[in-house]
Amino acid sequence: MQNVNAEQCQQNKNKVLLIIPAYNEAENLPGVVEDILSQKQEMDYVIVSDGSTDGTLELCRKQQYNYIALPINLGLAGCFQAGMKYAYRAGYTYAVQFDGDGQHRAEDVATLRARMDEGNYDIVLGSRFLRQKKGGSMREIGSRMISAAIRLTTGKKVTDPTCGLRIYNRRVIASFAYRLNYGPEPDTISYLIKNGAHIAEAPVSIHERQAGESYLRPMNAIRYMLRMLVSILFIQNFRHE
Repeated sequence: MQNVNAEQCQQNKNKVLLIIPAYNEAENLPGVVEDILSQKQEMDYVIVSDGSTDGTLELCRKQQYNYIALPINLGLAGCFQAGMKYAYRAGYTYAVQFDGDGQHRAEDVATLRARMDEGNYDIVLGSRFLRQKKGGSMREIGSRMISAAIRLTTGKKVTDPTCGLRIYNRRVIASFAYRLNYGPEPDTISYLIKNGAHIAEAPVSIHERQAGESYLRPMNAIRYMLRMLVSILFIQNFRHE
């Protein structure tokens, strides 16, 4: 974990940190970082290399990216928690979950931040479906089912629960860093809502993956959707921090 001092923490107050979990994303990261650095709004980033074996770590060193190197693959939960610990220790007020595969657009971070400030929310979720309707693909049907499960168990409408572009305030950063040993997935969002988190959504657009292969291939996507449904409808009732 990188060291920060009190002066740096003060400088990071009211700033946004983009946390970029990266497992074997060497092909995509140059474009992701270029997109972030091109924004007029000031935002910082940290790449969390999750035991990558494809040269991701070497790329970060060569290009002098801001990064954290995990010696082994911890998966999304452990990788994201490492980034949230850094965000909390470095004094950031906001943290953004941002994919390392080129699908998220840095320009949408300003939209999330503006929505966060409008209502003093704990979490603002990016949504592809505030301006357009969901289609009939397997993923979108699964998304409808997860949305229904969240609404049934929390009373809250979430139009795009599987979108990974989200912004969190400092209170939630602390929860992920030191209390929630879970991944930033729809079931955790459901859990946080049930425990009093105030949420909102903001419109975002998502690119296709630029290079490499997505984990959510058809069979994996089906298993993922089923796991989320079981977790939201049943497991969350027995979950503790």
